[in-house]
Amino acid sequence: MRKPFIPLSGLLALATLMSGPAHAQTEIQWWHSMTGGLNDWVIDLANGFNASQKEFKVVPTYKGTYDETMPAAVAAFRAGNAPHILQVYEVGTATMMAAKGAIVPVGKVLADAGYTFDPKAYIPAVVGYYTAPNGQMLSFPLNSSTTVFNYNKDLFKKAGLDPNSPPKTWPEVVLAAAKLKASGVSCPFTTSWQGWTQLESFSTWHNTEFATKGNGFGGTSARLNFNSPLHVRHIENLANMAKQGLFVYRGRGNAADAPFYSGECAMATASSSTYASIKKNAKFDFGIAPLPYYPDVAGAPQNTVIGGASLWVMAGKKAPEYKGVAAFFHYLTNAEIQAKSHQRTGYLPITLASFEATEKAGFYKQNPGTDVAVNQMIRKTTDKSRGIRLGNFVQIRAIEDEELEQVWAGKKSAKEALDSAVKRGNELLVRFEAANKN
Repeated sequence: MRKPFIPLSGLLALATLMSGPAHAQTEIQWWHSMTGGLNDWVIDLANGFNASQKEFKVVPTYKGTYDETMPAAVAAFRAGNAPHILQVYEVGTATMMAAKGAIVPVGKVLADAGYTFDPKAYIPAVVGYYTAPNGQMLSFPLNSSTTVFNYNKDLFKKAGLDPNSPPKTWPEVVLAAAKLKASGVSCPFTTSWQGWTQLESFSTWHNTEFATKGNGFGGTSARLNFNSPLHVRHIENLANMAKQGLFVYRGRGNAADAPFYSGECAMATASSSTYASIKKNAKFDFGIAPLPYYPDVAGAPQNTVIGGASLWVMAGKKAPEYKGVAAFFHYLTNAEIQAKSHQRTGYLPITLASFEATEKAGFYKQNPGTDVAVNQMIRKTTDKSRGIRLGNFVQIRAIEDEELEQVWAGKKSAKEALDSAVKRGNELLVRFEAANKN
């Protein structure tokens, strides 16, 4: 019986199929919560890394909002199929730290792969937030933002205000809001993320404690105390502005961003990450300024608090996979990559080198105000301004929203609302401490 003839090309193809690819890539799964243009940015980061080498392939997957991604990852971890990398917003930091056995500190992943972690290379307030007391980096700060003051220069001109001289203090905000209202603006001032901007960042900006134990950095026995005379005074002032139509509350989260983009609201405290969206959507000239402060408060202004999210490494993976994670994070620290991301998104550059590269390229001169977020964060931090790291922080944020809404609706005084928020929040902290005792 004659054997069938197989051409050489067929033999080679058969051999390839039998042996498999010569260099199979190690896949790194990355779950994130970025949408729209930020989703495009995440994909570009992964594609850039994948094109830079052949050993690893990072696969980014959108898994829902920050609130949805964390529980999904916990469930996946229990089932043994968690991603390698998980994006978690900053209020989930203490919860992730308490998830013993579920995560591997980023500092260890980098060190095991032969990379050196130098905390001095990073912006202090950024790296400090995600670093353990022993100096080890816990998670990688991918998209760090902070609070800024956006304003509509066209509406300022119409109201007779200097478009190049935004209000620096809260009393000046009130005066500007009154002029804007008199000129026909229906929403002189608004705010997104009210708890983050008006209580949390307000505290660090004024070097005033938000919670004991260094705002939670000193341990799980921390308790809230943002019902101080200064906090009460500020919320009272905003309540008075609301009664006069100078401050208009537009809802929770980032609900107030859109009314600013549309030109309805003239001034807004918001995340620095709104820059890209304002530039894309606004049909007016806008400015970015530092947060207002009370000039009679000693130590103000200090520095603002971090927002955004970081990347956590999940436990239970193989050594070659962790090597890939480390290589990806090392790629992300490149000054050029960082600078491009910062300029594209409005998020902070996480290293001083990327900030300096952006400055040297003339980006800040060409785009006035884009350096505000960084300048607010690169100052030296104190125990009161380093950041806020608390357990059950997501639920505490919801309480802040509920109580502040009572103030804006005229149903509670500022003191009643803040006292209630502190009491309710501390009950959550007591539970968290009990559940996480060593």
